[in-house]
Amino acid sequence: MWTKQQTQAEPPAVSPATKPATPFGAPSGARSSSSPARNPARLGSSLQIKGHITGTEDLQIDGKVEGSITLRGHQLTVGPTAQLNSEIHAGEVIVYGKVIGNVHSRDRVDVKTDGSITGDISTARISIEDGAHFKGRIEIDPAKSQAAGD
Repeated sequence: MWTKQQTQAEPPAVSPATKPATPFGAPSGARSSSSPARNPARLGSSLQIKGHITGTEDLQIDGKVEGSITLRGHQLTVGPTAQLNSEIHAGEVIVYGKVIGNVHSRDRVDVKTDGSITGDISTARISIEDGAHFKGRIEIDPAKSQAAGD
């Protein structure tokens, strides 16, 4: 049997016109924005991979990888604990850790203070900070970046 108290405890009805829109599956407090932040995919420091990595999104690697990495047009971040023995093809490469192998980048390669690359680099732009280690050849081709922008 219904009592007066039970009917008063029900929440008031909200019309669809006054209810804020949230994306399907999002928490009720979440609001959709016009430019969502792009978070890179990530391979943690405890992961060890032997094989080929290919993808169409940005990637951060903090573990060990043996094998080629292809992220054409996207960013690869080599974390400070990463150890890569890889041939790399990416739009942009940022190195905080250790890379052994050739790096091919359409846009730019940044080797940070504690970063290390042993191998040849082919890119449109390069930055090697003080304290970074590099051993190999560098081929700078500004046409790579211009051709990609056309």
